[in-house]
Amino acid sequence: MWQPDPTSLRLFVAICEEGSIARASEREAIAAAAVSKRITDMEQSLGTPLLSRRARGVSPTAAGEVLLRHARHLMHSVEVLQADLSEFSTGVRGLVRVMANVSSIVEFVPDLIASFLQSNEKIGVVLDERVSTEIVRGVADGIADIGICRDFVGGTEVQMLPFRDDHFGVVVHKDHPLSGMSILAFPDTFKYEQIGLSVNAALNSLMKRVASEHDRPLRYRANVSTFDAALRLIQLNLGLAVLPIEAVTRYRQTYDICTIPLSDDWATRQFVICVQHVDKLSVAARRFFDHLMSSDSGCSHPPNLPLQGLPVLPLPPVP
Repeated sequence: MWQPDPTSLRLFVAICEEGSIARASEREAIAAAAVSKRITDMEQSLGTPLLSRRARGVSPTAAGEVLLRHARHLMHSVEVLQADLSEFSTGVRGLVRVMANVSSIVEFVPDLIASFLQSNEKIGVVLDERVSTEIVRGVADGIADIGICRDFVGGTEVQMLPFRDDHFGVVVHKDHPLSGMSILAFPDTFKYEQIGLSVNAALNSLMKRVASEHDRPLRYRANVSTFDAALRLIQLNLGLAVLPIEAVTRYRQTYDICTIPLSDDWATRQFVICVQHVDKLSVAARRFFDHLMSSDSGCSHPPNLPLQGLPVLPLPPVP
């Protein structure tokens, strides 16, 4: 029977993530021929192909997908073992893999990482920006230890703990017809051209559904992939955008924009922290998790907008 070894599993994960044996060999600093031979030996021992080889790269077969899922879990367990044992020798060491959505990164994640690293010099943090659905999947698959995302998405394979809330508002140029408003309902924006932000895919779907309920289409002037691009177009008065007020407040003077709170119930949203299971986190990841949970919630609401509380999310069972 084939006996998995950590090096082969690590190389297989690298190949699947890079989509190329050559890029995986560069990433792991091992000759491509040696990487290829390890995969061939694994396939011969298992009696089934693990990779589909194409001119532009490779991808896992059905058997390869199964191996990839288990390999990630096994490699994560090895990292947890190393981190846990390190505490008995030179203090807690380790690497915490974090996935976070763009809003949380703009609003508070870098500050929390910085304060954590100041008191945990031997622990590293790798931050990967993803959309909320990818974050939940990444935590479930073991690619990330901790995820920070919106409560738009659900996931029965991970625990979701309420974290912070923020508030969506309408962002406009100071000369826009809506700039003098102190508060708005989302339907008040329907007759104006909008700037869409592709990373807020879940929010976009919600907005389209609300517009459909009012039998009105949303008029998008442009769709962009970053906050900076959206704010730049707003600065040129090319449209309005619905964005988290906390994320854009610091840019008001830079871009000469106005933010107007939305009164709709859905405009107050919550961030959640995702983990496979709190009790199974490595020592390093548990320290970062505890740091997040003990941080100031930052749940402030903008002027003239009553705070709309969200129910506490239950912890789903972990298979």
